[in-house]
Amino acid sequence: MRVSPAVRGTRTEPSLPWTPELCGRKNYISHKAPRGGPALPPGILGNVVRAFHKWPPPAWLRPVGARLFVSNVGLGRLVGLGWRQALLSVTMFGDLFEEDYSTVSDYQYGREKKLKTKGLEPPAPREFTNLSGIRNQGGTCYLNSLLQTLHFTPEFREALFSLGPEELGSFEDKDKPDAKVRIIPLQLQRLFAQLLLLDQDAASTADLTDSFGWTSNEEMRQHDVQELNRILFSALETSLVGTSGHDLINRLYHGTVVNQVVCKECKNVSEKQEDFLDLTVAVKNVSSLEDALWNMYVEEEVFDCDNLYHCGTCDKLVKAAKSAKLRKLPPFLTVSLLRFNFDFVKRERYKETSCYTFPLRINFKPFCEQSDTDDLEYVYELFSVIIHKGGCYGGHYHVYIKDVDHLGNWQFQEEKSKPGMNLKDLQNEEEIDDDPLIILKAILLQEESNLIPVDQLGQKLLKKIGMSWNKKYRKQYGPLRKFLQLHSQIFLLSPDESTVSLLKNGSLQAESHFPRSDQHIFKTLTSESPGLNDGTSCPHWFDINDSKVQPIKEKDIERQFQGKESAYMLFYRKSQLQRPAEARANPRYRVPCHLLNEMDAANIELQTKRAECDSIDNNFDLHLHLGPHYHFLNGALHPVVSQAESTWDLTFDKRKTLGDLRQSIFQLLEFWEGDMVLSVAKLVPAGLHVYQMLDGDDLTLCELEIADGEDLFVWNGVEVGGIQIPTGSDCEPLLLNVLHLATSSEGEKCQQLVESPHVFPSNAEVGAVLAALAVPVGVLFINTTDPAGEENWVAIPKEDLKKTFREQGLRNRSSVLVQDSSDDNSLLLKQGKWFTGMKEVNWLQVQNLCKLGSDEKQVKISATVNTVVFDIRIKAIKELKLMKELAENSCLRPIDRNGKLLCPVPDSYTLKEAELKMGSSLGLCPGKAPTSSQLFLFFTVGSDVQPGTEMEIIVEETMSVRDCLQLMLGKSGLPGDRWHLRKMDWCYEAGEPLCEEDATLRELMICSGDTLLLIEGKLPPPGFLKVPLWWYQPGDSPDHWKNHQDQRNGAPSPGGVWRAAATQGAPGDLHGEVSLRYLGDLEISEEATVAELKSQAMTLSSSSGFVIPSPAFLRAWTVERKRLGRLLRINRQQLRDYKLGRKTEICLEPLQEEENLGPQDVVLRTRMRLPGERAYAPCVDLVWDTARGWTAGSLRQRVAHFCSLPVEKIEIAKYFPEKFEWLPISSWNQQFTKRKKKKKQDNLQGAPYYLKDGDTIGIKNVLLEDDGDFSTDADDLGRGTPRRPSSQDALREPSRDLGCRATTPGRPRAPEASLCIHVRSFR
Repeated sequence: MRVSPAVRGTRTEPSLPWTPELCGRKNYISHKAPRGGPALPPGILGNVVRAFHKWPPPAWLRPVGARLFVSNVGLGRLVGLGWRQALLSVTMFGDLFEEDYSTVSDYQYGREKKLKTKGLEPPAPREFTNLSGIRNQGGTCYLNSLLQTLHFTPEFREALFSLGPEELGSFEDKDKPDAKVRIIPLQLQRLFAQLLLLDQDAASTADLTDSFGWTSNEEMRQHDVQELNRILFSALETSLVGTSGHDLINRLYHGTVVNQVVCKECKNVSEKQEDFLDLTVAVKNVSSLEDALWNMYVEEEVFDCDNLYHCGTCDKLVKAAKSAKLRKLPPFLTVSLLRFNFDFVKRERYKETSCYTFPLRINFKPFCEQSDTDDLEYVYELFSVIIHKGGCYGGHYHVYIKDVDHLGNWQFQEEKSKPGMNLKDLQNEEEIDDDPLIILKAILLQEESNLIPVDQLGQKLLKKIGMSWNKKYRKQYGPLRKFLQLHSQIFLLSPDESTVSLLKNGSLQAESHFPRSDQHIFKTLTSESPGLNDGTSCPHWFDINDSKVQPIKEKDIERQFQGKESAYMLFYRKSQLQRPAEARANPRYRVPCHLLNEMDAANIELQTKRAECDSIDNNFDLHLHLGPHYHFLNGALHPVVSQAESTWDLTFDKRKTLGDLRQSIFQLLEFWEGDMVLSVAKLVPAGLHVYQMLDGDDLTLCELEIADGEDLFVWNGVEVGGIQIPTGSDCEPLLLNVLHLATSSEGEKCQQLVESPHVFPSNAEVGAVLAALAVPVGVLFINTTDPAGEENWVAIPKEDLKKTFREQGLRNRSSVLVQDSSDDNSLLLKQGKWFTGMKEVNWLQVQNLCKLGSDEKQVKISATVNTVVFDIRIKAIKELKLMKELAENSCLRPIDRNGKLLCPVPDSYTLKEAELKMGSSLGLCPGKAPTSSQLFLFFTVGSDVQPGTEMEIIVEETMSVRDCLQLMLGKSGLPGDRWHLRKMDWCYEAGEPLCEEDATLRELMICSGDTLLLIEGKLPPPGFLKVPLWWYQPGDSPDHWKNHQDQRNGAPSPGGVWRAAATQGAPGDLHGEVSLRYLGDLEISEEATVAELKSQAMTLSSSSGFVIPSPAFLRAWTVERKRLGRLLRINRQQLRDYKLGRKTEICLEPLQEEENLGPQDVVLRTRMRLPGERAYAPCVDLVWDTARGWTAGSLRQRVAHFCSLPVEKIEIAKYFPEKFEWLPISSWNQQFTKRKKKKKQDNLQGAPYYLKDGDTIGIKNVLLEDDGDFSTDADDLGRGTPRRPSSQDALREPSRDLGCRATTPGRPRAPEASLCIHVRSFR
């Protein structure tokens, strides 16, 4: 079970039509974009796809998630070329082999949903083929296909394995300056060993591509596999210089072609020899590989007529014949098919998809020079086909490979389709599939020792029948271990129930136990894989598609002759190359010892990790929202301080019950008192809403249908902050945008339409909108959108005002227009268009705010939704009769309903793009609007923001937080460096601080129009806490300690005293005040221990007046709601382990003697009742060891021993200061659950005592006082006038630890470049 604070929120990106001018608009800088990437709106992608079917984004237009992001280079290119020309540029020069991610097998591309990841989850084991694939790094399917081909070339693999560390070096020496470590061959060796021996479904090429010198940009970009083949071979040749493998590539793949020209007169032969590593053959206008080779190496080109050849021997132009022949053939012949061509008429690339056949076995002798060599020397067999799926502008590679060494398990699950099986056999097999006893026996009989871990038995069952035990059998037969126990006559479980085996008699009688008609099916289940029994007559072919490996038949190759998915590279091997018998089905053959040992150790580690991962597979995440940290405001629940302080992430086992969850939360929230109710909640735009209450402590979380990532609200089930809250889906709060006419200061209606958010329950009547705006009689209009995308306003009939918001179809963020029927000049709607009286509203009102002399104060400018803001500004300047100079130094700013000027609107926007509605008011203000790379920000000092007091500033979006802070401090005239910035949230409250001072405003998603708050208090460095420290003062504080409070933030200065209510363990008078002296703020590392915290606190100047021998004489508490909270009991434990929040305050209590508490020790304040009086003696601390349990009997024995009294002669009770009540603790208490009449576990941590550190325990000697009354006079007085909890629960608001999730700058991406592999020189 893991717990951590959580901060979560959602944000919706705008979806508007895209224009080139919008590239620099700040609204389109996505918070999910990598560094430096303005995001194109989603609409552009659809337009491009519709226009170009599959448009490959080049490097400057990067796909991230489901959006496109333009780099700085690409943005300039896009705007500079213009949209039409930019598309032409993309069409002509786009990357030819950009990955088509719709066909990638295991790379989840463009998924916006945040997936739950398991950091410790190991890779899955190999599938039934027993072959390993290779994971796609994003665009490396071409690399994976070629690597698998090389891996299944045994001669290449073994030649590479023959090079030992004495020639290649070792990984340990790679960082030594003088060491010659050949990284690429070493990484290839390790990769091949992993593909052979490591039990994982897919290997990783990350280390190999790192040795190539590739960045993430190269790993995400698709390239041509034919180009990679040549570059990889060149890199290997360079890497192996000076080793015995220097001729590896030349020996296996090098061939020669000779070009000859024969003079028809003198018969002189002129020839030129060329080397090749692969043969490139034409596909266009050719029907087969044999035809292409015939055209290249058999047919002659004749020079005659006007195309004569100059013979050097004859020294004149003569007739001649030109031809080419293969002179030397390598052991492995690679053929590259030219499927991609360029149409010079249409000026576009295209892919040849016509039928192009190639043989499985081919004789190259007709295409070679004449020789007496045996024909078998020229016979080659196909063993690999690399396939390209897609078009010329996008696609995906996978490979068909022949398993020469029979390393894989080549079989097909076709038992049910065999003609020998009749309908009755199929019915019997289905019956056996439903009998877990038969299936489990069959699995155990396949094991050599008939012994297997129970967890692996479940995994093998999943592979065998394709369904887990829990899903198929648990409901009928119970858990797997229980089923094995019930059949003890067949299965033998180990004492710890971790392994299971078949009893001898059970193994012998396993087959005879089945009916005769079912024995053939049992034999099928227990038979070994037929991979080695198939003989050599049937070649073993596999389709390897990145991490997915499937067996195929040889005839399936014919499907790759034509179409968009067709063969692209062919690999042939000499038929005379025979493999030794010991290599057959032996993946360890000729693998070096050091790699064998490495793979064996890695397999052991994988098994261990899988066992650990299986134990956490049933964990899921819950988000706990703590009721005491919330208040009910505007129809929903909102955090009192911040989302981080109010929410905890809890990782819990979903197989446990609701009662287990409740008990775990009790232990986590030590401050909790009273009943605890768990309810399902959900974050909606209006805030947090509570839905259903969870009931049934005996039900598991799965049975309660609690999902992963569920939000749970923890409260008392009645009220939050003294207010009863509505619950259920019927009253879910809706956040509506209500538009109405503004009211002037004199109470008169203006022509300005304002918009304000309002929250209403879903089951409230629509007419509640009128009541909320104090409009007695009026008309409501709702905003709708027609299929053409135009907005219309539809009036709600008067009889429909009684309907609920849900019945009316209103949703969150819906817009509602309120028209006061008493206003003759109010805004009306007719046929979906705006009107004022009988005149259509097609204007904007511009007010003169330039402070220049003019008779006109405001003017109406006619416009449409497509009018550009620049034209409106120029018209306003003319009609207001202002100076023409303002055209270069002015801007338009919207005015909200409170008269506040909003962010300036760029001149290049249209009204629709600027989201300005007709009838809106704009202010003509001096100063230019910010450019596309600038931000217009509001800022103010302190968290109490008064409308109209904000200051304004224009900064570059690349400015750091530190520079922005200094700029704002200078403009505010504030001295010093003890300030930090916070961003104001939508509730107009101080949000999370901007902790990364070196991060840019763009990286922290600061947008134009945001309001930043200057808050006093310097932020601690990352990994540090800023903890306010208090001193616990027993009894009355001295008179000279005064309460010096900082007038600015309400925090006492060092030496100041808080008078707080009595805490659980307040000494002196039980109901008197407790004095906490403020020592100051301590900046300390989260890795520091509690003992180090105490030691550093003793060095503060304000604590110099206290005489403390050592930190062991101090006790540390957290301070919560002016009371002592949790006890930091273990001195050696780090502060991080206590999960102290940003606003945690710590109080130090002096002790009379050293104290070293254990993890099970609980500190209680005991007070002896004074005989004959309704009062208590001063408190004395009692340490209670709870190792034997939190039972009442154990506590009574400890108290009796502490007081030197017989246990039967004392009575004890816990004091609840909030209620002024004492609750007796009796060892005879018996509690029964309502559902089942069973005795409940006696645990004082749970209801009704909720005992914890610092609680007050009253003790009564029944020898002196026998009544059951524990109350005092002060308790009677308190109950007569019950106290109401204060709304100000925090002790103060000093600067606190302000850790937040920092955004790490992403790795910059390079511009488009050709494929290359970087190799060190070893010459």
